[in-house]
Amino acid sequence: MAKRRKLKNISEIRRFFHRFEEPVYFVSATNFNLLGLDEWVKNLSYISYIDCYDGQHPNVFCPSEQPHAEFQSIEDINNYLLQHKEVIDHVAKRGGKPKFIFLMFDEQTEALSREIGAEVWFPKASLRNRIDNKIETVRIGNKAGVPSVPNTLAEINDYAQLMEVAEKAKLGTDLVLQSAYGDSGHTTFFIKSEAEFRKHQHDIIGQGEIKVMKRINCRGAAIEACATRQGTIVGPLMTELVGFNDLTPYRGGWCGNEIFANAFSKRAREQARDYTFAFGEQLRKEGYRGYFELDFLIDTKTRDIYLGELNPRITGASSMTNHAAFAHADAPLALFHLLEFSDVPFDIDIAELNARWADPDNIDSWCQMVIKHTEDSIGQITDAPETGIWRMDEAGEVHFDRFDYHRRAVRTENEAFFLRIVGKGDWRYEGADLGILVLRGRAMSDKFDLTERSKKWIDGIRKHYRAESLVELPPQLPAEHHFKFA
Repeated sequence: MAKRRKLKNISEIRRFFHRFEEPVYFVSATNFNLLGLDEWVKNLSYISYIDCYDGQHPNVFCPSEQPHAEFQSIEDINNYLLQHKEVIDHVAKRGGKPKFIFLMFDEQTEALSREIGAEVWFPKASLRNRIDNKIETVRIGNKAGVPSVPNTLAEINDYAQLMEVAEKAKLGTDLVLQSAYGDSGHTTFFIKSEAEFRKHQHDIIGQGEIKVMKRINCRGAAIEACATRQGTIVGPLMTELVGFNDLTPYRGGWCGNEIFANAFSKRAREQARDYTFAFGEQLRKEGYRGYFELDFLIDTKTRDIYLGELNPRITGASSMTNHAAFAHADAPLALFHLLEFSDVPFDIDIAELNARWADPDNIDSWCQMVIKHTEDSIGQITDAPETGIWRMDEAGEVHFDRFDYHRRAVRTENEAFFLRIVGKGDWRYEGADLGILVLRGRAMSDKFDLTERSKKWIDGIRKHYRAESLVELPPQLPAEHHFKFA
């Protein structure tokens, strides 16, 4: 890429990407996490495993299905895609020096990208893997002055030893244990008795250092940011939907977000933003740059704010951040990630941008809910709702209205954008992601309960899924649609 002059303001940054000539690809199971970013970057498109749009999205390329080993992760899916002849031919046909961005990737993904002649526009997988370790996150937070819930780090061998560790750290007997890696509640365990410990001991013993925390009553919050050479750009504090039985079978499992102007108190919002900026600056010292997300836990009794975990990547909340009103007024946060890796010089006032993004007047109200199959049953789907705009009538019934691939097409709170994940012919089993529902307004009440409107939407979409139940289990249950969006 020819050397370009320094970009000095948001207008010049927007124009730079409007004229961007090199091809950029978001490679993942679906395009959900960076939905709509193709409208900001001239040559950005998506390479996806699942065609959520039945071929109707102009910038989504889905290769035909080829034999492969059972997927265990999104990394496996991406590595399959990068070895697929149709993908390789598609990238070659478009020419240029391709840039790849991923939700999840590993060293094999990096090697396959090099074989195709592409650059990975993210920090090295080895660095991401190191700081994605929840134990390391605590240490980075401590360096940055960002406190975690009172905790201690230790290898756990049995329940008696756990009690000794907790007593020494003055954490009490009602505990939360978290292993180094995991998502959406799969490796977070609530332990207040030996029976509960025995239930999860195989996921605790032998897993190396475990984060042992005092259990607090808290509300989950999420905030996304981007560590750039000019400083850390911080998005708004969002609420998190966690563990709702209507949406997920996993206790403590993430299942959506809300973004609205007065999420939490002014003090909480400001403190979370300050903590995120400080954490981002420490990440820069650790060698990390680009997009990241922090989960915070807000104690409902003391109102203290604690660091929950770090996601050094694009996340399931990214579609909320990148479509908010402030993003349309300036630029999506993801655009600054691309700018950072473009190596084009820029000089903008980070403090001014952060102050503007913190202004409640620049934040509108939206929510998203990730709908999983919550029953302990297995079946093959015979009918599934289409991706597009759905409408709720006066009787509370939900009907498909029209096709679209952008949430901005949602005009009122009686409409919603639904992104289908599993479709006809796919397997439906406990924990499988069925789809994602995006609405104007809030999903929860001020008491953090799902609203009746949300429950009607969830039930209304579920009714459009039908499946043939299995009397006998198939020889090998496919896991392709059990994805990590967070």
